[in-house]
Amino acid sequence: QVQLAESGGGLVQAGGSLRLSCAASGRTFGSSAMGWFRQAPGKERELVARLSWGPGSTYYADSVKGRFTISRDNAKNTVYLQMNSLKPEDTAVYYCAAPQRYYYTPTSVREYDYWGQGTQVTVSS
Repeated sequence: QVQLAESGGGLVQAGGSLRLSCAASGRTFGSSAMGWFRQAPGKERELVARLSWGPGSTYYADSVKGRFTISRDNAKNTVYLQMNSLKPEDTAVYYCAAPQRYYYTPTSVREYDYWGQGTQVTVSS
């Protein structure tokens, strides 16, 4: 059974930092594509960062570019999202996600098959 589990969320002041982790089990993700999403109350789920499969590129939403960094540790089968210079607008539930197809980079939210339960990030003014 494939499972993704996010951790590392919490309450921080504006300008602070958090490191989110997404621990995978049930399969080795290796170079699989991986995305970080967030969803605030009343808003659409938003892709904030993505790793393409294999030796591909990274993607960052304009709102987080230069502040967030997505990375992976294959030895631990874990993907990270380092978040610096946090703003109140970053407040949301953050989810990690991956497609079922290994050699594929999703182009829409519906192409992500595995999702974690989410971790709450709250940034105070």
